[in-house]
Amino acid sequence: MRRRLTAAMVLMVVSTLLISGLVTLYLVARSNTIQTRNELVREGVGLAAGVQQEALNANSTDPARALRSLLIALRSPFRLDGSAVVAVLADGRVFDPVTPRAKPALPPGITVSSLDAPALYQLRTVSGETAKGVVFAAVPYKASILILGQVRQVVQVVVLTRTPPSAWSTAGAWFVVSSLVILVVAGIVAYRLGRRFVAPIRATQLVTSRIAAGDLDARVTLPPHSQRDPELTELATSVNAMAEGLGRVRADERRFLQSVSHDLRTPLTSIRGFAEAIQDGATADAVAAAGVIAGQARRLERLVADLLALATLQARRFTLETTVVDLAAVVSSSAVAFSPAAADLGLELRVRTHPAPLTAVADADRLAQVTSNLIENALRYAATSVEVATSPPGPSAGAQNGRPAGGWGGWVEFSVSDDGPGIPQEAIERVFKRLFASRPGPDRPIGSGLGLTIVAELVSAMGGRIRAESPTGPAGGTRMVVSLPGGPLTDTDGSLGPAGVAPVSEAG
Repeated sequence: MRRRLTAAMVLMVVSTLLISGLVTLYLVARSNTIQTRNELVREGVGLAAGVQQEALNANSTDPARALRSLLIALRSPFRLDGSAVVAVLADGRVFDPVTPRAKPALPPGITVSSLDAPALYQLRTVSGETAKGVVFAAVPYKASILILGQVRQVVQVVVLTRTPPSAWSTAGAWFVVSSLVILVVAGIVAYRLGRRFVAPIRATQLVTSRIAAGDLDARVTLPPHSQRDPELTELATSVNAMAEGLGRVRADERRFLQSVSHDLRTPLTSIRGFAEAIQDGATADAVAAAGVIAGQARRLERLVADLLALATLQARRFTLETTVVDLAAVVSSSAVAFSPAAADLGLELRVRTHPAPLTAVADADRLAQVTSNLIENALRYAATSVEVATSPPGPSAGAQNGRPAGGWGGWVEFSVSDDGPGIPQEAIERVFKRLFASRPGPDRPIGSGLGLTIVAELVSAMGGRIRAESPTGPAGGTRMVVSLPGGPLTDTDGSLGPAGVAPVSEAG
């Protein structure tokens, strides 16, 4: 890549030099042409004035012959390619003043039409360039000459031609020298820039290859003077961040597999042990042993169901049927199903609903699943009670500008609170990740560590937000708050009805 970059930069410089050289040579050629034309005009005016003055002083009637002889003498010092002396009459005829009956002899490439006889007769100098690049100048002056035995007043014209110096001969040597110097400098600069840019990219490529091969500890070393090349610094930083992220993912996957293996091994060990005891007749109470086997089997079933549910949710291979649902009704019915479990654990389960009817845009079944998972999680950690509460429409921590996308009545919320030990502040952000679980209360069922992850996925799919708040009191406590898009603000048939505080179950 370094060679390609160096070659590309040198090629770009060569192309620039070629274009600029052609433009420069063209401009030099035009400058030489204009300069040669001005010189010819100036020389022609001088010659014409000198000959005209000499003719007046000597009363010569043949100034053309004298001028022609002078031009022949001056042709070499003046670097003239050709010269001629002609005369112009008022009717525009051009003739040779020495031999009027002969056709005028003009320098090669010059024609009578090139001279613009009317302009010359009005004593205007005419100059130009032939198709072959020869510059000419025609300078008129008045003269009295003898034509066919008569002295006549005519306009006599001196015509001079010269080939301007070529642009290459003028600037070619300097162009070659400057081009060589520029190419050498460009090659050195291109090589150094190639090393400066390609070396970090090459190092980054090697690190990414190591990462792809599984070495997640590989890191890109920031190049020296990295502040000069912020793009390369950002590339190295991004690769390092990617490696760190992959490392965290691998660690999470390792912990996930270890936790799942443990969660699978523990009930399997119990099932196998009691099954072998029944088989060998080593247990006195086969019914109790069968009960343990059934309980551990149900635990395995929950874990497998949670794994399948999480895989389905994260792959987005599930459907939602969102409708306007009665939030209080769904939450209350889900809470009622946990009344026996709360009673068995000696806990009070309360439902606190807002007096006004509350509706949410959600999938009723998925909402019930969310509520059930949150209540089940709270029962594992609560000390004396669990409370489920609903809140009216309003701005939410998950809302944008206080209004949910597609919601009609702002945001509605429900929360599940427990008075357990709470969650450490450093762990608040990780409660909804896979397999995050703290030790539950004594004699409480151990979860799979996937319930809150499933809740977060379902709430996000329904367009809502979930957050954890802890501690919620002096002794600790945790509150899980779910925000959902609100439905219509009012109920049309009054079926929702007001609700208050209702204890679902109380421990004796």
